Amino acid sequence: MPHPNWTRRRALQSTAAAPGALAWLPALAEDVKEIRIGQSCHLSGPLAPTMQAPLKGQQLAFDEVNKNGGIGGRPVRLIMIDDAFDPQRAVENTVKLIDEHRCVALFGYASTANVAAALPILADKKVPLVGAYGGSPSLRARQHPYFFTTLASYRDEVVQMIRNLVATQKTQLGVIYQNHAFGQLMLPVVESVAKELGATIVGKQPLEVNGSDADASAQALAGSKPQAVLLMAFGPSTVPIIKALRNHVGAPVYAISIANAKSLVAALGDDGRGVAYTQIIPYPWRQTSVLTREYNAVMKTANIEVDYDHFVGYLNARVLIEGLKRAATAKALTPAGVVAGMEAIGKFDMGGYPLDFGPTRHHGSSFVEITIVGPGGKYMR
Repeated sequence: MPHPNWTRRRALQSTAAAPGALAWLPALAEDVKEIRIGQSCHLSGPLAPTMQAPLKGQQLAFDEVNKNGGIGGRPVRLIMIDDAFDPQRAVENTVKLIDEHRCVALFGYASTANVAAALPILADKKVPLVGAYGGSPSLRARQHPYFFTTLASYRDEVVQMIRNLVATQKTQLGVIYQNHAFGQLMLPVVESVAKELGATIVGKQPLEVNGSDADASAQALAGSKPQAVLLMAFGPSTVPIIKALRNHVGAPVYAISIANAKSLVAALGDDGRGVAYTQIIPYPWRQTSVLTREYNAVMKTANIEVDYDHFVGYLNARVLIEGLKRAATAKALTPAGVVAGMEAIGKFDMGGYPLDFGPTRHHGSSFVEITIVGPGGKYMR
């Protein structure tokens, strides 16, 4: 009578005949127990502080789903590697997350350049990236088979800004743009949308990433007498430029969503009052939807104050979780299964946040609203 382990031994011998096959065995055994998600993002460098709250928010979402039994009975494990905002490191991290960590999907990359650098790898290895902390229109121009966005694009935000200004008879606009890849990308977007909606760009000035030329940029823009200023910048430079615009221009300032980090709004103090920010996620303090109620509940449990910064991370992870649930239902928690799961979301109201995914639609949200900073740094709708 054959030994009880004969079949397993023969199977292993057969598998070993394939070059490199045994290297997969430990990873496959571990993958049965957990769903691995990989993330490359800037954990170090000057812009790292802007990611701390979103990273905490996304972890709260993963902790929440794991507390409730995981997905298909398996916990979600997020493996995070620092890329210091460097595209080459993002590429290296992407390969490592796929080849060494055997991640079923990637998640939450930040910066247009880092995502763009990773896209060819996704296509080659057929592993999806879901959710990016950046709304570059260039990444959405053509659908990529393995890239899904969960938030509105920067162009969607600019459209909302200029549409609102034109409706209030403010059509002569100034632009301050970051003297960096982000600002250089956004300036032609602003010019195109302004022309489309009947506004005129009367002045434009660059701004260094560290904000050292903020006063000079604001003074130079003042000469064009704009009726409103669009700020295409984010990070620490937004504080000195908004203060300088208050002193030299005196027109309403509209800033993009990634500029509204809680610490930066706090640093503005009274100079922040009246600044308009586009928001690409729902107002988190009004618990009128399932999503905001659940977010408020996890923040209360974690003893963290409710804000936009944590909410964007929480919401981003929740969209990925929706796709993973559909993949698990189809018993396909593989990279291909996650792609199919994301596409299967379709038109779906995630408790107050409308999504629209499908085989020909990988960019699932165009939600944008405008808020204004009021007394004490509180946002008003």
